[in-house]
Amino acid sequence: MRIFELNSEVRVARRTSDVFPFFSDAFNLERLTPPWLRFQVVTPGPIRMQAGTRIEYRLRLRGVPIRWVSEITAWEPPHRFVDRQVRGPYRLWVHEHRFRDSEHGAVCEDTVRYAVWGGGLVNRLAVGRDVKRIFDYRREKLLEIFKPTVEPPSRMA
Repeated sequence: MRIFELNSEVRVARRTSDVFPFFSDAFNLERLTPPWLRFQVVTPGPIRMQAGTRIEYRLRLRGVPIRWVSEITAWEPPHRFVDRQVRGPYRLWVHEHRFRDSEHGAVCEDTVRYAVWGGGLVNRLAVGRDVKRIFDYRREKLLEIFKPTVEPPSRMA
């Protein structure tokens, strides 16, 4: 089985203490997923995030309805968590989310290791581009959600 890897990074103008709680709510994944996937969390809320938590999703991939179940395999707030596909369209899907503070805000890093049915050819023709598009969208949404806050001008008395 050939394993592919995607790495993505975005720096937002907030601290990890502000960003990690957003990721602690599984339903926010709907906000970070492109509309063309028609992604929806099926597991009833509230969902308590911790190692061992399983979450079920419904989406459409190239028009085909898909059920996806992921399991949180590592939960280390506010620095890291990992989810892996238990059931879904990939032969393998392991997604590590890392968060760290920098001088200019929180750095959100994603590393996805995945394998597809059909191997390199299928990845090159379709899946690799789709995964990149999904994470490009995610990056833009995070920048929009965590845009810098502007302090109101001070008033002179």
